[in-house]
Amino acid sequence: MINYLLCCDWGTSFFRLRLVNRSDYRLIEEVTSQQGIASTFTKWKNFGERSGSLKEQFFREELRKHIELVADKAAIKLENVPIAVSGMASSSIGMAELPYASLPFAMDGSQASMRLFEASETFPHELILISGVKSQEDVMRGEETQLIGLTALLDSEKERLNEAIFIFPGTHSKHMYVQGGQLMNFETYMTGEIFNLMASQSILKDSVDVSGLSDFSELNLTAFKSGLAESESPLLNRLFTVRTNQLFGHLTKIQNAFYLSGLLIGSELKPLQEKANWQLVLCSGTNLFPFYKQAIDYLNLSGRTTTIPADLIDKAAIVGQIILFQNQNLKV
Repeated sequence: MINYLLCCDWGTSFFRLRLVNRSDYRLIEEVTSQQGIASTFTKWKNFGERSGSLKEQFFREELRKHIELVADKAAIKLENVPIAVSGMASSSIGMAELPYASLPFAMDGSQASMRLFEASETFPHELILISGVKSQEDVMRGEETQLIGLTALLDSEKERLNEAIFIFPGTHSKHMYVQGGQLMNFETYMTGEIFNLMASQSILKDSVDVSGLSDFSELNLTAFKSGLAESESPLLNRLFTVRTNQLFGHLTKIQNAFYLSGLLIGSELKPLQEKANWQLVLCSGTNLFPFYKQAIDYLNLSGRTTTIPADLIDKAAIVGQIILFQNQNLKV
């Protein structure tokens, strides 16, 4: 039992709880749900707060329900197993707001901002709440934990990746600049969110069909590369060509979705061409990998890009939380 750790990634719109063996990072069981921080906070405001429940207690109760699900699936009693929680749980709408850690941020996790919550009768789990990192003009919560784990897993590559930009695609893509074992800077790109907004709520929504984005046919890839090429032009102007592509019959709606994706991903990645002294590390999950890999190849960045397998990226979050949990125990 002493080797178990519950690892919780609690994002704005997604919840994931995993039971792991912290000796070998082995995943034993997990549960996921769409009960993210935003919906949990709304639930507390509408019901919990009115009934006198403190926010911290309410969030612990929601955690307890998920822990019971993991225990049932694993057929293991999990009382007294500690839990590490990262993501938006440390934000103003989360369990408890914690201050951000500042840059430069050591990749051994020694500078992480964390808070220890003791176990209680109603919640028999020691809980480590992990905060995020801020720069002068940017913030993140969760990705830094994943980066800590990934750099530990890539320890044998640390000399080659001494100056590297780690690219984490997503709704809000992160480019994280690691130099000499420290996170020196990071940038957020709203690539995924802008794509979703354009494709579902803008005038462009009737010009694209996102249902075919898993079909990497030659014609669809050609449309994607056209978007990459056009990303050199002013983006706000080129976005409207998604509409004219459809009006003039230049592209099908599915091809147009690939074109839109190319415009946005190209706009995100193109500045990396000017940073020739940095190694690049693509840290993408399965869904976005082919888009970013095609873009990196097209932009002639592949010669200095290391690609991380999706399963290793998934494992990185676990490793990062274990490292931070162990660091917190050393401080106590």
